[in-house]
Amino acid sequence: MTREKWIRLMSVSGLTVLLDQISKIVIVRFLAYGESIPVIPGCFNLTYVLNPGGAFGLFAGHSQWVRIMLFLVFSLVAVGFIFYLYRDVPPTHPMLASALALILGGAVGNLIDRIRMGKVVDFLDVYAGSYHWPAFNVADSAICIGVGVFVYHMVSGKMPEGGNPLS
Repeated sequence: MTREKWIRLMSVSGLTVLLDQISKIVIVRFLAYGESIPVIPGCFNLTYVLNPGGAFGLFAGHSQWVRIMLFLVFSLVAVGFIFYLYRDVPPTHPMLASALALILGGAVGNLIDRIRMGKVVDFLDVYAGSYHWPAFNVADSAICIGVGVFVYHMVSGKMPEGGNPLS
């Protein structure tokens, strides 16, 4: 891996982790658990909730120990897979490299919460009337954007040449 690629990975993923953790610290410090502040009435609130499960509360009913071990293993496998994919991204695909770095930063941001508290701080509450999307955070957003860009590269044929999607 070239030095520039390493710097991109560490910069984008590091900034993602930093923004994620700072935003969570601000929410925990200034909002009471369950408190909600309207930002765009009828559409978007800042709401402090804790998610003991994975995406959309997956595995929330399991014991804390099982959840921590499960998500720790899943996160470590995901991080390893991202490094595996990232090493083959050519310099001609900077958006793809950034997408993988966003996924890495998001995974690490949520992993920090799981190790520290056994739960993830969520606070972005998007809704229409009484229909709420599950609350999420900066790390979740980074993962979704990164996966979206990755899928775009796969579907649009913009992946690097070769048999392996990233070779």
